[in-house]
Amino acid sequence: MNKIIYADNNATTRVAPEVFEAMRPFLTEEYGNPSSMHTFGGKIIKDIERSREALAGLLGASDPQEIIFTSCGTESDNTAIMSALRVLPQKRHIITTKVEHPAVLTLCKYLESAGYRVTYLNVDNAGMLDLEELKSSIDQDTAIISIMYANNETGVVFPVEEIAELARTRGVIFHTDAVQAVGKIPFKLTELPVDLLSLSGHKLHAAKGVGALYVRKGTRFSPFMLGGHQEQNRRGGTENVASIVGLGVACELAKKFMEDEQVRIRKLRDKLEAAVLKNIPHARVNGHRQRRLPNTSNIGFEFIEGEAILLMLDEKGIAASSGSACTSGSLTPSHVLRTMGIPFSFVQGSIRFSLSRYNTEEEIDYIIKSLPPVIKRLREISPYK
Repeated sequence: MNKIIYADNNATTRVAPEVFEAMRPFLTEEYGNPSSMHTFGGKIIKDIERSREALAGLLGASDPQEIIFTSCGTESDNTAIMSALRVLPQKRHIITTKVEHPAVLTLCKYLESAGYRVTYLNVDNAGMLDLEELKSSIDQDTAIISIMYANNETGVVFPVEEIAELARTRGVIFHTDAVQAVGKIPFKLTELPVDLLSLSGHKLHAAKGVGALYVRKGTRFSPFMLGGHQEQNRRGGTENVASIVGLGVACELAKKFMEDEQVRIRKLRDKLEAAVLKNIPHARVNGHRQRRLPNTSNIGFEFIEGEAILLMLDEKGIAASSGSACTSGSLTPSHVLRTMGIPFSFVQGSIRFSLSRYNTEEEIDYIIKSLPPVIKRLREISPYK
């Protein structure tokens, strides 16, 4: 094909044309500071609030003021966890999982070095949590439970409803990193007792550099970014107006195309997997086959290196990945797949395809045609077989 086949949408997504057009005026004409006293700047507040309403609508939140705009998912994760520790200074215990995104794991490792106690929950071979282990880990010193909604590498969706209910009954703040889930599966936070939820714009066809943190009304909160009065004194710093406006439009589009995400994209993903498993021996899908995001497929190929697969696919114009974009460049095997107990011969050869509404069946057919000869060639020269 004479174009890039982009199948790495869990790393980032293209900015939707509608989002770009909505952003353009705020980069060229409506460039005032929303905190200004004059009308030219001050009138922009209404555009920010419109985006806040759109995001609340996508999440099924009861009040748009529960949304705080941030710069990214990492900032939102850090804000959520640090807020809980600040409002509960007497509590020094955090519960998370071994398969979280580096945005959470790196912070938790830092907090351990600062004297906090962190429990890292295991997952089984399908990537699922043991809720009994979570229950037994909660104690009187637990300040926050931070568990992702869906895993960025495998797409496995955790039982957030049960986790949130457990946290509520035990009186513990619950945060979920929903960066990979928002825009892909429906949310109704009025019925889901999550206290804090993180998301990132560039995962749902908005621009890079904008995210949000949902803070349920009544949840005690301490700001992470200190400065001006923006976001009702909850997040200092001049608002990234263009990107916030774009995020609002992206949320409206995500809501509009939710059925497409659930049906058409899932069918494309399933078609890809079925063809790979049929045509390529010694291949396996990593992660729970039902409880996962509709766009994500993590496939392991025994006896070869994932990086070599990606390089050869790249030569054919196919962009995929071997896991989190935030750990690319590291030669360490996926911490997610290792925690799942996937055999090492498969871990090294696992790659992730993640689709979006811009992928077509023609593109999937091209991947299906291109992948078998790549795997065959690499196995012929592999020292591992």
